[in-house]
Amino acid sequence: MTTHETTTPRDNEVRGARECADLLQTLATHRHFLRHTARELTDEQARRRTTVSELCIGGIIKHVAATEREWADFIVKGPSVMADFSEMTEADFERRKNEFVLLPDETLAGVLEEYAEVARRTDEVVTELPDLDADHPLPEAPWFEPGARWSARRVLLHIIAETSQHAGHADIIREALDGSKTMG
Repeated sequence: MTTHETTTPRDNEVRGARECADLLQTLATHRHFLRHTARELTDEQARRRTTVSELCIGGIIKHVAATEREWADFIVKGPSVMADFSEMTEADFERRKNEFVLLPDETLAGVLEEYAEVARRTDEVVTELPDLDADHPLPEAPWFEPGARWSARRVLLHIIAETSQHAGHADIIREALDGSKTMG
């Protein structure tokens, strides 16, 4: 004899809320790891490159905040908030490049404050979503499959992956800077 489970809309709502909470908790953990790499650094240290890469801790945090902001906007408004790759100018590419460095007029404290605000807004956007399956078409770009659509869930997973990857980059830079590690 086979038993069939009956689910109610309330069951689905609870499952969705639990999934949303789990995803946001995972993102919060990786945000913490990233912010932790910047603990007790001066602005000068946050600007310093310690590898052959152009990356520095302040620039990584600035880039992750900008990326998260753009993807959270995508969840709400769709592809119109993202740059059209085919129309990007040299100035657009320069602005993108500057996302990865802590410029002379920027401070680590200011970048961390901006990142905290972006995180708060993303959490609010995701928490208020009626459904993580809501999706939008991706903008045309060489790195996206033509005609692809991403759900809010997929975008959130992308933000988590981006944050995690860059937290690892920041950890390597910090260890080369002064021997400190996020973990271990």
